Amino acid sequence: MEHLAERAPQSSTLDGVVDAPAPAAEIVTPDDVRYDLLARADNYRFVARPEYFRLAHTPKQVEQAVGEAVAAGKRLTVRSGGHCGEAFVASPDVQVILDLSPMSHVGFDRERNAFVIEAGATVGRVLQTLFRGWGVTIPAGFCMGVGAGGHICGGGYGPMSRLLGLTVDYLHAVEVVVVDENGVASTVVATREDDDPNRDLWWAHTGGGGGNFGVITRYWMRSPDATGTDPARLLPRAPGMVHIAEVEWPWPELTERAFVRLARNFVRWQLANSDVDSPNVDLYALMRCMHQSAGHVAMHTQIPADRPDAASRWDRFLDELNAGVGVTPLVRRQTLPWLAASRYLAVPDTGPWAIAARRKVKSADLRGPHTEEQLVAAYRHLTDPDYHGPNSSMEYIGYGGRVNTVSPSATAIPRGAVVKTFYMAAWNDPAEDDQHIRWMRELYRDVHAETGGVPVPNEVNTGAYVNYPDIDLADPEWNTSGVPWHTLYYGENYPRLQEVKAKWDPRNVFRHALSIRPPR
Repeated sequence: MEHLAERAPQSSTLDGVVDAPAPAAEIVTPDDVRYDLLARADNYRFVARPEYFRLAHTPKQVEQAVGEAVAAGKRLTVRSGGHCGEAFVASPDVQVILDLSPMSHVGFDRERNAFVIEAGATVGRVLQTLFRGWGVTIPAGFCMGVGAGGHICGGGYGPMSRLLGLTVDYLHAVEVVVVDENGVASTVVATREDDDPNRDLWWAHTGGGGGNFGVITRYWMRSPDATGTDPARLLPRAPGMVHIAEVEWPWPELTERAFVRLARNFVRWQLANSDVDSPNVDLYALMRCMHQSAGHVAMHTQIPADRPDAASRWDRFLDELNAGVGVTPLVRRQTLPWLAASRYLAVPDTGPWAIAARRKVKSADLRGPHTEEQLVAAYRHLTDPDYHGPNSSMEYIGYGGRVNTVSPSATAIPRGAVVKTFYMAAWNDPAEDDQHIRWMRELYRDVHAETGGVPVPNEVNTGAYVNYPDIDLADPEWNTSGVPWHTLYYGENYPRLQEVKAKWDPRNVFRHALSIRPPR
């Protein structure tokens, strides 16, 4: 694949890709007016202070940048969209940050007969380009500003995952700049083909997370069962029109009993309707249990309008959700084209030019319902009158369906969950850091009190999601379970990931606070 690795960025056309000259790689040092902007990514809790940023435009420039940093003995990290929840990229000991945001091409590669996505392309750009160009899509997330570089290799999921599976279920190949035992950087393409000698590197990028094995420069996407050469038939067709609804339950009317019943109804519906053959597998819902200072608990749902009985099934879903709650929700509905609907839910494009948000996130994947004790604990924190956090929440996200038709060992990301829970505290004032982080930690700890403050895999939990990294899982103050963080993220796949790490990153060049550790 050297001929493609040498290529400049390309512009997308309906007939494939067209070469265009590439700008030279740029080095941004502290005396450059751009430095302070680049030092801040999506999470303003972390401000990077490297010796320089390297902005790369081609895979060859990435390879050169990595080789130079390694030869100089400099600590190197990489980012694409800048949405890491912890200070993995902005760690104080990092001397060089390789920024891939200029590498944002999305198009069709006729030589590989697959769609090519550069690591710096955002989810919004990927979805829009695939849909506008060919009418196809992948089950990516709804945070439009997230970079493909980290999103895909962590597994990748979104509103279409119940119907289509995970993003990595469509990963045909990945291009990675790696460093060998002699410190020499090279560019490798790894595919899912059974006879590919680099297949283990492909497998590691189907849920192993970013910053572990090398620098991802490009992905190629194609449905595993696709045939022919027509691009419009090589990925799933996107829906046409989509019914969407926004629902709100006012906090002043939600007693503890009502909240417990509502949350339990949501999860139980998911458990009953998340089999791949369920007629309701096409209905996606996200319930955002926001702190009471936000004024309400909110839910977003969507269902393709052309699916059988779509509107009536949505009505039945809402009836089942409200059963026994005793609170009349506010419901707003509309029908939109799919791409517009995907952006309706979307977290907008973010970055250092957007709101200066500070965040702390956590996660837990569920295969069973939360107990009443867990929901009471959640209610206590969500209604804490001494805390003000209108942007803080615990969210239930519909999952399962086709996700769980893939063997847990076929990809690096564990399978088996039917609901995701996502915890987030978000604020703007640095003086409030301690109170928001403490609230988030205590909420999570108390919800998972019976398993040592973390979602230890059992009949209820399947662990946590690596794309929502949380260093507290490796902190014995907050994880008293005795179960290591890597089991929570990777389950039984961790030893195999360690073997891939030892083979492809023997010098442990690519590392962070929760990176895969080389085997002893």
